[in-house]
Amino acid sequence: MAGESCVPRPLFGGAISTAFPARFQDVSNIREVPDHQEVFVDPARDESLIFELLDLKGEVDDAGSALWFLRDIANEQDAGDNLVVEHSGTLELASLRLGEAPAVAGTSVGQLAVSKGRQGREAQNIVRLYLANIRLKNGATDVLITAYEPLLIKLGSMF
Repeated sequence: MAGESCVPRPLFGGAISTAFPARFQDVSNIREVPDHQEVFVDPARDESLIFELLDLKGEVDDAGSALWFLRDIANEQDAGDNLVVEHSGTLELASLRLGEAPAVAGTSVGQLAVSKGRQGREAQNIVRLYLANIRLKNGATDVLITAYEPLLIKLGSMF
């Protein structure tokens, strides 16, 4: 995505906005997406971007939140045994505040083997998952941003 021209995108009815390449299509134009999610895909590259507003996981510490979410996604996608963590970090976003508390952001990058839909392990694709977690404690919200980049698409995988 580096070097591509990006377009502004309102999310969650305009409550949040961001910018990313125009090649990503809004999945809600194709199928129903839960209210707490915004999902975009580039079908030509099999890449996706997902923005989620979740209840704050208060039991998870800030320093480990992104890695916790990465592992949770891997388990949800039945890839728990096939997760390789490449990087994880945390920083305070002093300029992003909700009330008096600054937001904390965690990032994590992993590589995992996942199948689309209900396909079995023989159709697992290898993907890199980029994850950012912005913790808005005064709003009791974890903002989760995930980007999937395929590294290896198996022949038996559906498109």
